Amino acid sequence: MPNSHEPTNERSPARPLVAPSWLFRAVLLVVVMALVVAFVRNREALSFDSLLTQQAALQRAVVEQPAVVLGAAFVLYVIVTGLSLPGAAVLSLAYGWLFGFWRGLILVSFASTAGATVAFLMSRFLFRDAIRSRFGERLTTINEALAREGAFYLFTLRLIPQVPFFVVNLLMGLTPLRATTFWWVSQLGMLPGTCVYVYAGASVSSLERLRDEGVSSLVTWQLLLAFSLLGLFPLIVKRAVSAWTHRAV
Repeated sequence: MPNSHEPTNERSPARPLVAPSWLFRAVLLVVVMALVVAFVRNREALSFDSLLTQQAALQRAVVEQPAVVLGAAFVLYVIVTGLSLPGAAVLSLAYGWLFGFWRGLILVSFASTAGATVAFLMSRFLFRDAIRSRFGERLTTINEALAREGAFYLFTLRLIPQVPFFVVNLLMGLTPLRATTFWWVSQLGMLPGTCVYVYAGASVSSLERLRDEGVSSLVTWQLLLAFSLLGLFPLIVKRAVSAWTHRAV
């Protein structure tokens, strides 16, 4: 009979994810629904017309109470992205205009990643069955791609503007990908696109122009070039990594 204290070379199986209790999920679901209802009822507050009427007050608040305004802006962005609600693009533009490029970039970058991670975790522990029944075929493809390319597949998805932000969050929650890996890969992968949107907002001289002329008023050759490079960036990075790997071998 083998000694139970002898070391073994066999790897112990990975500990399975423990789903939250039904009570915790019920409470979380109530909180989510309350936030969604509150957002729907106050959705007009995120419109350009509403921001325009509060333009002076917002700019004054940033000067007088920057920490409070930045904190509230961060929480709002996390809620919008975490619950997959519409308005993230408008917020990115508005934050660039209100806070300037660098502060807006840091705020949106970390808030968008935090919100994406919230959606990722809710997909994994709260809405798993519903999302699986809705996107089952895509999930098979994503699992195969992850097995083949690893976390770089998520990095590539984050760099492609045509792939919906919320779909990536929800589907990745059903894969074996670790939450920490999801967080840092998303942080890096979404940074170029975040730069583009925040820069566009920071370049706006006034919200009146944005309201009257629409988002098309932000389209410049520099912005078009940035989006073009953003689309090519995944291919460039993949080839660079592949070349570096072959050279290292």
